[in-house]
Amino acid sequence: MAQNKSTEGKGRGRPRAYDPQTALQQALGVFWNTGYSGASLDSIATAAGMNRPSLYAAFGDKHALYIKALEQYWEFAAASMREALTDLELPLAEALQRFYEGQLSIYFSGDGQPRGCFAIGTATTEAVEDPQIREVLSDRLSRLDADLEVRLQAAKNAGELKSDADPAALAVLASSLLHSISIRARAGKSRAELTALARNAVRVICGE
Repeated sequence: MAQNKSTEGKGRGRPRAYDPQTALQQALGVFWNTGYSGASLDSIATAAGMNRPSLYAAFGDKHALYIKALEQYWEFAAASMREALTDLELPLAEALQRFYEGQLSIYFSGDGQPRGCFAIGTATTEAVEDPQIREVLSDRLSRLDADLEVRLQAAKNAGELKSDADPAALAVLASSLLHSISIRARAGKSRAELTALARNAVRVICGE
């Protein structure tokens, strides 16, 4: 019996000294603040509370880690978007305003200066020469356009938009506004200014 317990104990191995999701979130923060090129593995390892060998073992190289961080960010941001867009009991204008305010909460969530959208702030630069980052960015932007189009089409079917409204074109307009808000947040515009910008744009999208 003692031998079996000893063997069983050895088989378990040493437990991880870190939480992968927490470590990934810390790495995301470094990329968000400094950009992909400005982030070093040493700074990421320090923020994640790991040494470089452990970081490699858990996530791969810097590029693989960034892709994981980018995908995690989109999952988080998309959850907030869907929460606003899928509630069909909300009037379209209110749903869109909640959509923008949810993302503004993310853009202004950092310590110090607002960081804007992680993807727009970091991936757009790297996408020029990195096919994988470009593919992830393009795919997620297309998904955003599609989610907005579905909501706008539902509003048109419910009579909230004019009969000649083009949900696909309005979806691209709505997502483009979000990207502009992200850039303006990073450039130092206040949340109040950007909330007002979103409110005015929502009126245009809704045909008011």
